[in-house]
Amino acid sequence: MENRNVIVAPSLLAANFLQLDREIAMINESEAGWLHLDVMDGRFVPNISFGLPVISQVTKIVRDKVCDVHLMILEPEKYAEAFRDAGANSLTVHAEACPHLHRNIQQIKDLGMKAGVALNPHTPINVLENIINDLDLVLIMSVNPGFGGQKFIPQTLSKIRKLRKMIDDAGSEALIEIDGGVTLANARRS
Repeated sequence: MENRNVIVAPSLLAANFLQLDREIAMINESEAGWLHLDVMDGRFVPNISFGLPVISQVTKIVRDKVCDVHLMILEPEKYAEAFRDAGANSLTVHAEACPHLHRNIQQIKDLGMKAGVALNPHTPINVLENIINDLDLVLIMSVNPGFGGQKFIPQTLSKIRKLRKMIDDAGSEALIEIDGGVTLANARRS
């Protein structure tokens, strides 16, 4: 497989929220290019994480990093503008939560953000065929969304390869993002 640039995006979910200022300072000093912010609503996924107030404060102190917001929520179109106003540079919605996915992607782009689509482990990549050229990134869930600390699902590797082929065949510029259970050992296998 061709060698491609890798962007490291630490997840805010892994932070110690009692020392969030120190955690953000560490990220600011790191070589990570992005900060990944997982928003969970307790409806699309069984957990609730954090939302607009936390993101708004975090983005005020993050320096020189893309604030990559991953919405694991229903009806993301109702909140896209608010997340942009809170400092999101990139907004990713789940294909499974968006019956009008193309409209959602266009809304995000019209708001001036990078637009991404996330796919749950069971969702095939062919749902992206008609919009792959509209996307800035595709987030492949390598665990079931909603809980941290899960093990990487090995079948994700073949899904990543199929997605890479789809992107290349379409001449798309979309990045591939992997979310969940990624370690130094399995990151090299894709």
